[in-house]
Amino acid sequence: MTLQAYEAIVYDLDGTLVHLDVDWEEVRRAVAAVLRARGVDVDGADLWAMLELSDETGYRRRVEETIAEFEREGARTSRRLPLSRTVPADRPVAVCSLNSEAACRIALETYGLDGSVDVVVGRDSVATEKPDPEPLLAAVDGLGARPADALFVGDSERDEVTARRAGTEYVYAREFPCAE
Repeated sequence: MTLQAYEAIVYDLDGTLVHLDVDWEEVRRAVAAVLRARGVDVDGADLWAMLELSDETGYRRRVEETIAEFEREGARTSRRLPLSRTVPADRPVAVCSLNSEAACRIALETYGLDGSVDVVVGRDSVATEKPDPEPLLAAVDGLGARPADALFVGDSERDEVTARRAGTEYVYAREFPCAE
């Protein structure tokens, strides 16, 4: 794989460039408490299911605020991953993440990557989240590139599905050149 073949590079954030210091089970409990306090049955629901429930019940904003609070703090105390040291300076770069846009920006700023990333699309930047292609397409479009000329670098099957649906190439972070 040669990066020169791509006009633009889009990275996932958590697990790709940084590791957010977030206890996701604690987040799940906090979100469950928010929804239960509003009479929503969350028994057996994981965090993603509760996020969907929050849409259905009209509490998405409050749930987003709860999750984003944990993510912002986790971004401040995140751990930089080796791949973040290889972000190219010679082409447009974006971040497309399931994390809140604010948390992405905090993590990028924490490690001095904010000057290398032209576009940030978080879970709350557009109407849908990965694996829907909309966030990745918004990132690619924000870079002025075509999906066929962009590479998405991520760490999950969800990222891979997102790339396929958006019409971009995909590579797992662990297989990315210079990812050691």
